[in-house]
Amino acid sequence: MPFERELEVARRAAKQAGELALRYLEQGVRTESKADESPVTIADREAEKLIVQLLSEAFPEDGLLGEEGAGRPSKSGRQWIIDPIDGTRDFARGSTLWSVLIGLEAGNEVIVGVANIPMWNQEYYATRGGGAFCNGRRLRVSDITDPAQSVLFFNGLREAHRQPFAPRLIEFMGKFWAVRSMSGAPDAMLVAGGHGEIWVEPSAKPWDLAPIQVIVEEAGGKFFNFQGGRSIYAGNCVVCSPGLEQEVRQFLRG
Repeated sequence: MPFERELEVARRAAKQAGELALRYLEQGVRTESKADESPVTIADREAEKLIVQLLSEAFPEDGLLGEEGAGRPSKSGRQWIIDPIDGTRDFARGSTLWSVLIGLEAGNEVIVGVANIPMWNQEYYATRGGGAFCNGRRLRVSDITDPAQSVLFFNGLREAHRQPFAPRLIEFMGKFWAVRSMSGAPDAMLVAGGHGEIWVEPSAKPWDLAPIQVIVEEAGGKFFNFQGGRSIYAGNCVVCSPGLEQEVRQFLRG
């Protein structure tokens, strides 16, 4: 498998960070608000420190970009992108819908991705050209092409009214067999595993999307922005099985 050492270290870092977060959860955590009003806990900060330490020891020349402030310029042309707890609101409320996300970017490509969902006991991971896996099992997206037989995941419904497609959203949702809005990365991983067909994310940062991109694409799925590109820096994305790609693109175009 390509990038074998990078993947091994990232998997270990995500696992240990998840275990650390669980220990904080058992003790009880207090949520604070950051400048952008998003929540943060001591578990987020300490988990990021742990991940940074492990990655820095193994790859001191690589850059760092973390949600909780970790940052280091790259000397190698590579950058680790870290979300120590994706879904802090869920974490703080004791829900299972949170994850530890780590991606490695080289140039404009994410080449390694890990999404560890501790309370599901599921670890999703991929390397560019090496396939995508969950707990050792190869991942493959669904081959369903009919919306009436498909599951749509839509994140951020609370702010969907801000989107240009808002007036058409309810009608679009009505085409599908089921519509879910549980969380971020866990929903995307369900699509990667063939348990749903589409995940729409209207508002996201690069640390929310980095590992998702490579995992989904290596599982045979599509990752693209509302504007048509496939950047993790565009602030939004769609993840889907190939058979539903044109359905979503047409909806976004209006």
